[in-house]
Amino acid sequence: MNLKKSLLLIVLILVIDQWSKIYIKTHFVLGESVDVLSWFKILFIENEGAAWGAKLSDIFPISDKMGKLILTIFRLFAITGIGYWLYDVVRKNASKTLIIAVSLIFAGALGNILDSVFYGMLFNESYNEVATLFTQEPYGSIFHGKVVDMLYFPLIDTTWPEWVPYLGGKNFRFFEPVFNIADTAISTGVGILLVFNKKAFSQEEENGSSATQEDLDETFEKE
Repeated sequence: MNLKKSLLLIVLILVIDQWSKIYIKTHFVLGESVDVLSWFKILFIENEGAAWGAKLSDIFPISDKMGKLILTIFRLFAITGIGYWLYDVVRKNASKTLIIAVSLIFAGALGNILDSVFYGMLFNESYNEVATLFTQEPYGSIFHGKVVDMLYFPLIDTTWPEWVPYLGGKNFRFFEPVFNIADTAISTGVGILLVFNKKAFSQEEENGSSATQEDLDETFEKE
């Protein structure tokens, strides 16, 4: 898989991801939901922190604004590293499986970074109103945007039986996290690396073995 095809995959994911987020922001009030199926809902929430809504300010004695800035800068460094990884595996003609996986991870990470970097100065607040794109009253500034999530799959939504110790009578919901297309791309890429690990890295191992054999041959020839 060459760099051109990898870029096409990345652009496709980014377009779908950003279109879905902009549509939700400009058509839904924060917290609004629509039932697509009994086990699938479109639920508009905004993630101000890292995975699962965690915040650095919940861990370290810093303000929410500073925590958000640090997280966004960290994401920028991370996407730079992933971008170099993608360039490197394409340059080395690695397996198609590995290139697709890294492309998905890069596209997903970039999709969420666009929210974090730019959305704060592109949209107004979504509390009790539908946000406006290119508003004159942005809710934040550059590097202080919120990530838009909307995909919700409560496959099981029930209550624990009363006889279950400690949990009896409490609500049980699976799957509870709300995510977006970018998150899906990242999870899919990581899943490919985990499930098809040998296939993904087989080409790199072969290239490494070939290089080693060539070095040995060259050594013997010199002797």
